Amino acid sequence: MLQSRHPQPPLAEKKPFEISIHDDTRIDDYYWLREKENPHTIAYLESENAYLESMMQVTKPLQEQLFQEIKSRIKETDESVPVYKNGYFYYTRSVEGGQYFKYCRKKETLDAEEQILLDVDLLAEGHSYFSVTGFSVSPNNLLMAYGVDDSGRRQYTLMVKNLVTGEIMPDRIFPTDGSAVWANDSRTIFYTETNPGTLLSENIRKHRLGEDSAADELVYHEVDKSNYLGLYKTRSREYIIIHSSSTLSSEVRVLHAGDPDGAFRLFQQRMPHIKYSIEHSGDHFIVLTNWDAVNFRLMSAPLSQTSRENWEEMIPHRPDVLLQGVEPFEKNLVITERREGLLHFRIQDLTTGSSHDLAFDEPAYAAFPGANPEYNTSFFRFTYTSMTTPTTTYDYHILTRERHLLKQQEIPGGYNPKDYVTERLYAPAMDGTAIPISIVYKAGFNKNGLAPLLLYGYGSYGHSIDASFSIARLSLLDRGFAFAMAHVRGGQEMGRLWYEDGKLLHKKNTFTDFIRCGEYLVGEKFTSPQHLYALGGSAGGLLIGAVANLRPDLWNGLIASVPFVDVVTTMLDETIPLTTNEFDEWGNPKERTYYDYMKSYSPYDNVHGNYPNLLVTTGLHDSQVQYYEPAKWVAKIRAHKVNDTRLLFHTNMVAGHGGASGRFKYLKEIAMQYSFLLALENKWKL
Repeated sequence: MLQSRHPQPPLAEKKPFEISIHDDTRIDDYYWLREKENPHTIAYLESENAYLESMMQVTKPLQEQLFQEIKSRIKETDESVPVYKNGYFYYTRSVEGGQYFKYCRKKETLDAEEQILLDVDLLAEGHSYFSVTGFSVSPNNLLMAYGVDDSGRRQYTLMVKNLVTGEIMPDRIFPTDGSAVWANDSRTIFYTETNPGTLLSENIRKHRLGEDSAADELVYHEVDKSNYLGLYKTRSREYIIIHSSSTLSSEVRVLHAGDPDGAFRLFQQRMPHIKYSIEHSGDHFIVLTNWDAVNFRLMSAPLSQTSRENWEEMIPHRPDVLLQGVEPFEKNLVITERREGLLHFRIQDLTTGSSHDLAFDEPAYAAFPGANPEYNTSFFRFTYTSMTTPTTTYDYHILTRERHLLKQQEIPGGYNPKDYVTERLYAPAMDGTAIPISIVYKAGFNKNGLAPLLLYGYGSYGHSIDASFSIARLSLLDRGFAFAMAHVRGGQEMGRLWYEDGKLLHKKNTFTDFIRCGEYLVGEKFTSPQHLYALGGSAGGLLIGAVANLRPDLWNGLIASVPFVDVVTTMLDETIPLTTNEFDEWGNPKERTYYDYMKSYSPYDNVHGNYPNLLVTTGLHDSQVQYYEPAKWVAKIRAHKVNDTRLLFHTNMVAGHGGASGRFKYLKEIAMQYSFLLALENKWKL
């Protein structure tokens, strides 16, 4: 039994607040926790943190042991594989004791003198949170743009450094998404401006160095609040692209990078339920689209005639293969595909049309294109990993078909992949659909139902979760845990329809798929409900909240990280960052059909009396899932819960959606999560 002598948990004050729509009134007793500047709100969050500290006090030695153990497996003094671009080799390196990285380059040869472009450890001094992103060097190699966020809200100040003098130029632009695209004149940058309230990417602006950013020209304004804006340069470096995209449609505008004062040209007007993206390849553009192709197909368009009637098919649609991405090289295309839930590369010769596959052997793995900035090359860089294979970087010679190992993640203290076993399993969903499960455990694992197992899931936005390696996870595996990923619907692992079957009015498939995966693992004696645990974050935290309501008896413990649990209230409030972008994912609750469906699964609206052990975490400055969603959820569960399981809630008072910044701070959070699981598994007798 769990120890019964412990302090009383905090109880948040109830202040009934009515939310009425569609002739339906919901009473939200904890709506007041949205008041971030209210000292009572902060006091409540701090009281929950204090309660967690008290309840987890017995695990402190274990937390420190786990932290040091995981940290010891990270090579502190390390260097990334150099990437050659425009005459320089670029790389990052870290030093022992440093939380961040140094961004460096060498001219033409790796034997050249090192130039440190940014020392992030120095920049981060004095900041409790610090993030740098969007590194972009000008075509003439003399300047670098980058974004800085020191609040955790993912609102970045865009800055420019003179790489010759080391001077940080006076050009500072806020708020942005942190990235910039250089025109070929090395004097003009295009950037995405975000709304300071909603954080939506609303505008594309043009800035000329040395001029007042307040007068930056508005190049494009997105009127549809369900769209995200993005900017990129084609791999040929000849065109700058504005990409506006929602879940269901997209629209592209094109500008020649050598004509920064020209006007962006509409590529193809947005079309309902049709997505497309483009790249440049020689005398044409290539178009990846789901037009009459649910799993996407590849088209080509003349440079000067880009509307849909001019598109010609290059790779047809295949119902059993998801065409996920294409990287054009001067003489080849590298095509990323998903077949049977696994990633594959197919290389196609642009001259002959012939193609061949770059194949992999393990039953579950992840493979992704690496950094390939050079257009005229016969080498394709990619990364490979599995649940037993550390992240490995290869250069693949397209002509000889040879793989050149560049680097495999080094694990200090040693690591033998043969000590661990990975499998690919399939669980039957409620409608009979086979749901893939990737699982790893230590060799000698006994399938007798007595072993602990942690099941991870996400299942939203068409985001595929692939079987990859984790240094931290070894600490669980070495203590007898199995770890499994449930590739539930709502992701895109098995094709675009896999996503369509897990969103909007099919969202409950995500939750029931996950439950059936848990039941399958119990039925196959990998574990039992007394030893089964689950973990999910953000939209995956919604998954955890939903299965806690639907099958509380199936789990001994659940971890919900920055969970999206107050679905209806959030989706009704368009002042909240990102809400309007999400209508195509969850539905708009101003429509009665979506309102009723959301309300039927929203964890906050379906709180009951019995829950498994729960650990919930959030960040005070989270810009994606506001801190008050999990805070309200925990407060409401406390008021309704009648069983004696543990309910612990932690708010990181200085971080946002991504948690703590730095190379090692986040390990403290992992150590806390793992110690929670291990304490439960050992009946809190540590």
